[in-house]
This record gives sequence, C-alpha cells and structure tokens, in this order.
Amino acid sequence: MDDQQRRIAEGVALLRARFGERMKATPSLADASPQGEGPANRHGMPKEPPGQNVFEKHEWPVMDLGTETPDVAPERWRLVVDGAVEAPLELSYADLLALPQVDEEADFHCVTGWSILDVAFRGVRLETVLALARPTAEATHLMAHSADGYSTNLPLEEALKPDVLLVHAVEGEPVARDHGGPVRMVVPQLYAWKGAKWLTRLELMTQDRRGYWEIRGYSNTAYPWRDDRTW
Repeated sequence: MDDQQRRIAEGVALLRARFGERMKATPSLADASPQGEGPANRHGMPKEPPGQNVFEKHEWPVMDLGTETPDVAPERWRLVVDGAVEAPLELSYADLLALPQVDEEADFHCVTGWSILDVAFRGVRLETVLALARPTAEATHLMAHSADGYSTNLPLEEALKPDVLLVHAVEGEPVARDHGGPVRMVVPQLYAWKGAKWLTRLELMTQDRRGYWEIRGYSNTAYPWRDDRTW
C-alpha cells in the first residue's frame, strides 16, 4: 500500500467512525414510512419518490441557472478542498483519475418532477477526497461551489455516503458540458440540486450555511421520499 492509499484508508476509517451511525439514521435509509411507489430501490425506499415522472436516459433534461454554460476543458479543471480541513488540497483532472475509481448505478431525482433510473456513473467517492483533506473535528457541513457561481450545502452525514460521487463519466461517456462536465457531484439519496455541476470547490464548514437554491426557498434537507422540496 502506497502512502496515498494509506492516507485514504485511514481517513475513511476516521470519517466512518465519526459519521457512520448518523448516515444510517438519515431518512433516505431509515424512514419507516417513506412516500412513493414501485419496488424498493437499493436502500429500501420506493423506486419512484412521490410526484416524480420517470424519463428515459436519452431524455435527460438540462437544468442550470440560465446563465452562460461554463466551458472548462479537463486539462484546465481544478478542484480546491479547503475550509475546516487539516490538509487543504487542490486536484487536477489527472489527479482525480489517479484516485480509486468507482462504478455506481444510481437513480437521479430532480425536484422539478422527473427521475432517471439506473444511471451508470463513474467517478471518485467524495469520502475519498475528504479522507485526504481530513475534515477537522469541528467540521459538520460542506458547501459545493460551481464554475457558474452556483452553490449547495450538505451535512457531512449525507456527503460521506458511499454513493455520493465526483462524476466524470455517465453511461460510459465523459460528462457532457451541459450536464456539468468535466466533473459534477451526484448525490442519489437527495434531490439532484444537491449535486453541483461544474464543480470547482468543496468548502468544509463548522456550521450550516445555505446555498443558492436553499436561500431562495428550496428545502435545506431535500429528501425525495418525504416530498421535501420547499421550506
């Protein structure tokens, strides 16, 4: 095991020891009366949350702030991880590809009322990156920042779940520019606005702070199986 692998393994163990029980207790895993219909998903919730229409993968709508779409070439992409961390870091696209890669099939639920099921994502677990950055003992939340000025917040018990990925490929192809390429976050157990497109920075925080849509009336928690769309 090389030094980076050792640091990742140690960091992941520390984060799971600290947040593991909180992760298990989150509604997308532990809600005894979830809303929705269909067979159970990977986590025991109904496959289709309430109020959602299932789209085919080729119908994936493009959702953004309506401003100019960022155009970031992979060779120019950088991710800064800072704030309440012991080891701030900056990753290039090549650095991201050199980290342990994960192939994860997950569902994608948009707050505007559509879902795409069983999407094949490839990327790096967010917990891998945070394991290298070592959140301080006081860190409780993170803010994900995007190249278009977007931001969204997550408690660490949601951010550290194994299916939360920094995604660089979807269905075997690089993430399209319109969908947040070269790298976007995907947070399958929450509504999709919690997964920032055109990701540029992960800011670790010692208290919660609301992001772009959260301060404009969207739910701060975003649980699909509670129809948790607004305040």
